[in-house]
Amino acid sequence: MTTETAAVETQSTDENEELEPLTVEGLYRAGVHLGHLSKRWHPRMRDYIRLKHKKRHVLDMDKTIEAIENAKSAVREIVAGGGKCLMVGTKPQARNEIERLATSVGAHYITSRWLGGTLTNFATISRRIEALIQLEEDFAKGEVQAHTKRELLMKQTEVRRLNKFFGGIKEITKLPDVIYVVGIDREKHAVKEAKDLGIPVVAIVDTNCDPNNITYPIPGNDDSHASIKLLSSHIAAAISEGIELAAERQREREAMQAEREAQDAAMAAARAAAEERAKQDS
Repeated sequence: MTTETAAVETQSTDENEELEPLTVEGLYRAGVHLGHLSKRWHPRMRDYIRLKHKKRHVLDMDKTIEAIENAKSAVREIVAGGGKCLMVGTKPQARNEIERLATSVGAHYITSRWLGGTLTNFATISRRIEALIQLEEDFAKGEVQAHTKRELLMKQTEVRRLNKFFGGIKEITKLPDVIYVVGIDREKHAVKEAKDLGIPVVAIVDTNCDPNNITYPIPGNDDSHASIKLLSSHIAAAISEGIELAAERQREREAMQAEREAQDAAMAAARAAAEERAKQDS
């Protein structure tokens, strides 16, 4: 079974929870519209703000719906083209949800702490991941070399520590093709590294953030668990749809290839028959 197929099947088993439709009412219920105090706003968020209420900015949910649809379309096409998404959310309100959603659709994720160079120094990060995988394999095979119980405990602690940082990207083999970020004020290093490498960034952008650094900004509350859950679930759905679309395109390519091969075989058989008849006539 391919990784893509497994991801789709994993997603299908996790769909008991119905995806909340993108409606203004639904976004209001989740508190997506609630921005920060107006004194903390970023002027570049002006176009996304609808009004100020009780010293707090309120975001325009019509623009949020438009933005997330654009972001979903981009993510879907990137994944459908064979790309991989890295989901990043280390703030407490986001960690569990990002891990759950990323796992359900076979995406990579980081929920502990962004280590500098995760993208820009990918070769070094890859070596650390390889060390983690090797340690885990040694433990699984009972081949861990430890002269004392203390040494063994230290190796077990090292596995837990490495899993804390790299558990969500253990299967990563190349740079991600798009990253999704919750809390760009906290994840500014992740955003900068992606930008430096030309990797598209999809992110929830609150009223205190600069949207200019984000390829596909989604105006919304990035502090509320309900808001994060709703918006992130739509990005996860786009990843799942992209995987399904990639599988569908692969099936179409295989069908076209089989048809071409059948046509070639038929033409070859026809040529062979014509040559045989020509021999008999002569």
